Amino acid sequence: MEIVVHGPVTGAQARGVAARFLAEHCPWADSDAVLLVVSELVTNAARHTGAFSRLRLRVDGDGLSVAVEDGDPNPPVPRAPDLSGGGGFGWHMVERLAERLAVLPAPDGKRVEAAWAAPAA
Repeated sequence: MEIVVHGPVTGAQARGVAARFLAEHCPWADSDAVLLVVSELVTNAARHTGAFSRLRLRVDGDGLSVAVEDGDPNPPVPRAPDLSGGGGFGWHMVERLAERLAVLPAPDGKRVEAAWAAPAA
């Protein structure tokens, strides 16, 4: 099962779509982790590239994947967290919360994919 949302969407809108998808198709997923990853990827694509274009949620026998595409071919650049409110936490959280994380070329930029394995039967 797959759902694709074309931008622009806000982080909150993306979380809403993802929450419904998780409830219907993968109740086994850690929804807090997945929703935070969705929010961070969508928000960062909009904030740092200005070119968010697509969110894709997919579940199959292997597990769940979340992909966010934007128009910038450059990979995310981790920053040192700024404790005075300047950010820098998002990418580090995504790296820790996703079981697998990849940045891949896309036709008009890049695709950031986070994935989680389905539970063993």
